[in-house]
Amino acid sequence: MLAARSLSVERSGRKVVRDVSFNIQAGEVHALLGGNGAGKSTTLLTFLGFLQPSSGSVEVRGLEVNGNVEAARRAIAYLPEAASLYGHLNAFENLRYFLSLAGADTSRKELDAALDSVALQADARGMRMRTYSKGMRQKVAIALAILRNTPILLLDEPTSGLDPVAIDEFNRLVRDLAGAGRTILLVTHDVYGACHVADRIDLLQNGALVGAFERPAGMDRIDTEAVHAAFARHAGAIQ
Repeated sequence: MLAARSLSVERSGRKVVRDVSFNIQAGEVHALLGGNGAGKSTTLLTFLGFLQPSSGSVEVRGLEVNGNVEAARRAIAYLPEAASLYGHLNAFENLRYFLSLAGADTSRKELDAALDSVALQADARGMRMRTYSKGMRQKVAIALAILRNTPILLLDEPTSGLDPVAIDEFNRLVRDLAGAGRTILLVTHDVYGACHVADRIDLLQNGALVGAFERPAGMDRIDTEAVHAAFARHAGAIQ
């Protein structure tokens, strides 16, 4: 469903992604884990066709994105770290507006179901977005990505602004979406969250893959201590 093949990307004359390769199948949750400046968001933007590889390629559903940008984007719902929602509109109005831009006609029942899935309080849904906390806005943005009903979700720091309970709820939601067959690529610096939600973690530092971890058969998570130790070791090596 998603593949990076020896991907390198330059921005402002500097190579920020270096020979990165991975392959994600339908129904898998794949996490790119790394600190600020590791190249995580750059990798996502390349899958969306906003950035071009300097070498190598990225593929969406078997199509190389370079030359097939529109087809790739139709298959993807993208959740940025700070989604731009309209403060003068309420949750329903924001969802309806952005879904209409994608040509989707969604019922009130479907909107409520998506907002239920992200645990946004019912009495907040008719309030103007300007009154929302960052975490509440993020929940609406996550609901919007779900309502796009695409086979692929790209999530950039999706739990930013969420409290610990909301993060656990989000992780369960992601696992449910993967169980329903959706392919999910998320980028994060949250070791704990990545270990609890991902089938596979690729550790990205200074634009290069420096470690890989998989969920063991029969286990409900990846070993947090092992991933944290590797994260700290490689982060220290480049400081």
